[in-house]
Amino acid sequence: MADLNKVFLIGRLTHDPELRYTPNGTPVADIKLATSRKYATREGETREETLYIVVTVWNRQAENCCQYLRKGRAVHVEGYLKEETWETREGEKRSKIKVEAERVQFLEKKDDSIPNVSQPMDDGGYSSPPSAGGSSSSYAPRRPSAPAPSDRPSLPPRRPSPSIETSPPDGGDEDDIPF
Repeated sequence: MADLNKVFLIGRLTHDPELRYTPNGTPVADIKLATSRKYATREGETREETLYIVVTVWNRQAENCCQYLRKGRAVHVEGYLKEETWETREGEKRSKIKVEAERVQFLEKKDDSIPNVSQPMDDGGYSSPPSAGGSSSSYAPRRPSAPAPSDRPSLPPRRPSPSIETSPPDGGDEDDIPF
C-alpha cells in the first residue's frame, strides 16, 4: 500500500502575510488561512465549521504572496502536511501540524467576489505576475472567451516530425532545439 501526503485547500487569508528570511537568505512566509465546510445535522439543520490553518510558503512564491496577497483574499493551496516540534522553556515537548505549500494560486479579490463562486481575474490574465525564479509558483490564468475566427492568429506551418535520434541532426547543441 502506497502512502500519500497531499493537501488541497481553498480559503481566505486571516492576516496579511509577513516575509522573513532564513539565516542563509531564503525567503519564507506563513499565511494563515480560514477554510469552511457546511454540513447538515441529523435534524436537518445546516451548520458551518471553520478551520484555521497555517501554511508555510518558500522562495519566490513567498515573496509573491507577501507582495500581492492581503487579509481576506481567496487562495488555493496545494501542498503537504508537516509536523513541527519544539520544546517549551519548562521542558515540555509540543508539536503542531502545518501545511507546506508547493503551489499557491491567487483567486478573486474579496471586493470582486460573489458568495461561493470563484471568478478569474480580469486584469491581464494572471492574479500576479509570473515568477522569474523557477516553476514552483502557480497562477490563476484568465479564461478568455474564444476569439472570432478572423481574430485568431495564423499558426506557422508544422514542421515534419524528426527522425528518432539522441542528438540534433545538425550535430548542434540541444539548446538550439526550438521547443
